Amino acid sequence: MAIAPSLSWRQPLGYLGKISLPWRVTIGYLAWMLVLPIVALFGKAITAQPSEFWRIATSPIALSAYEVTFVTALGSALVNGLFGTLIAWVLVRYSFPGKRLIDAIVDLPFALPTAVAGLTLATVYSPKGWIGGLLAPFGVKIAFTRVGVAIAMLFISLPFVVRTVQPVLSEMERELEEAAWSLGASKIQTFLRVTLPPLLPAILTGVALGFSRAVGEYGSTVMIASNTPFKDLIAPVLIFQQLEQYNIVGATVIGTVLLLISFVLLLLINLLQAWGRRYAN
Repeated sequence: MAIAPSLSWRQPLGYLGKISLPWRVTIGYLAWMLVLPIVALFGKAITAQPSEFWRIATSPIALSAYEVTFVTALGSALVNGLFGTLIAWVLVRYSFPGKRLIDAIVDLPFALPTAVAGLTLATVYSPKGWIGGLLAPFGVKIAFTRVGVAIAMLFISLPFVVRTVQPVLSEMERELEEAAWSLGASKIQTFLRVTLPPLLPAILTGVALGFSRAVGEYGSTVMIASNTPFKDLIAPVLIFQQLEQYNIVGATVIGTVLLLISFVLLLLINLLQAWGRRYAN
């Protein structure tokens, strides 16, 4: 009777032994790097009573922070979807002096520490900065407003669209466009019916990556925003403020809501990517 339970425990180990080593390493690494922190976050958040969880998650300041974070991040990702595609197009289709330098500058947000990026943007867009100083006489203020948050998100998410679209555009056959032109299609018709369909999945992937990066951004936005509740306070900064007040449960509850909303939005973007692949085919 004592042998049966030991065999049942050995069965999963037996299945695990049949899995190849790369698969075991992949599963173990993903579990360690991704699953474990998420489980720890949920584990800490559910220590709050359901009523307390709901009160923290739906407090007016939290709802405002969600709105500022997700709407601004989505808008920034969509804007970069347009301009990032245009930049990739210019880098692939045109030859000009300084092309390699501009190509390298696109990666600057990857390498620049986010705090340095925030300091630089705040300097440029502050009322006494190069651009902010020009707009200040007209009553336009960028730094320390929600527009400043959008500028920071645009800055850090731009490379994701450019670097995702660029290789697809490089591999695209120009002969297809030339054939469309020879058949009488205009440049706009050629772009919409020949060039755009295979580019669309890459553009949506870049937008999704840029959106994810913008939602989690902290270092640059905290320096260019005034971090005022109900104005330009983003959710990551609110979480940090909760931690400064030693409200660990409050921080984890807001972090959990942030994670769930991000997951749902990324799922929707993935569905759009699947539609884009079908549209391309």
